[in-house]
Amino acid sequence: MPTGPLQQADSGDDVKALQQALAQRGFNPGAIDGMYGQGTVAAVMAFQKSEGLLPDGVAGPRTLSALGLADSDALPSAIPGVTVEVVSQMFPQTPIGHISQNLPTVLLALVNNRVADKPMVLMALSTVRAEVECFEPISEAQSRFNTSPSGTPFDLYDHRKDLGNEGAPDGERFKGRGYIQLTGRLNYATYGPKLTTPVDLVENPDLAGDPAIAADLLALFLADRELPIKNALLAGNMATARQLVNGGTNGLVRFEDAYQRGVNLIPDSPSV
Repeated sequence: MPTGPLQQADSGDDVKALQQALAQRGFNPGAIDGMYGQGTVAAVMAFQKSEGLLPDGVAGPRTLSALGLADSDALPSAIPGVTVEVVSQMFPQTPIGHISQNLPTVLLALVNNRVADKPMVLMALSTVRAEVECFEPISEAQSRFNTSPSGTPFDLYDHRKDLGNEGAPDGERFKGRGYIQLTGRLNYATYGPKLTTPVDLVENPDLAGDPAIAADLLALFLADRELPIKNALLAGNMATARQLVNGGTNGLVRFEDAYQRGVNLIPDSPSV
């Protein structure tokens, strides 16, 4: 079986085995010659689309596993290269003490939720910088976007059907919290049971700001959107990647800056 990811310009018996497996499943790579050329790239991409995988034309662990050519579909972890020193360069305005205190919990949550490969680690850290640059889970502050003039706190959220809110005091009760600013009754009800240690966030919404739970929520939220996020990143569409988490482009400049810094600072890990 192949021992690592295969990609364009590779050659040898592992590539031939890949080509044979593709052909057996109806994805013709052209000549079975052990040369990873354009025909093989196209066949791999077609197979990846068929299987709901990232269509990047690279035969990484998930693609090889789906073809029966690998025993595990686990992606290589980028975590060993993510140090406080590296992250402090991605967060140039953030106290290093905050990073030292909270980074280990965030990284553990990414590992536990199987989103510890480089693109998703970059996505997680860039999201944190865009949402809470202080690198601490916080609660949403009042603003003109969530509170009407002379209104009660967060009253503009009270009747937001898209958030699952049912009227006052849901707006304030389910305001944004944590690293991703989890917002709305629907999200609190959805993600509480999914946590590594499930909790009832509807009854105890303040728990969404607990550091360990906030880290778990960040990882879960990203894991649920992994494929569309990676498709956006593959296309170089950072605004779309940001919108998949935030619903808009708030914090996009910080997000892009952190991501680009991290691309150069965190060692590469193979693709899917």
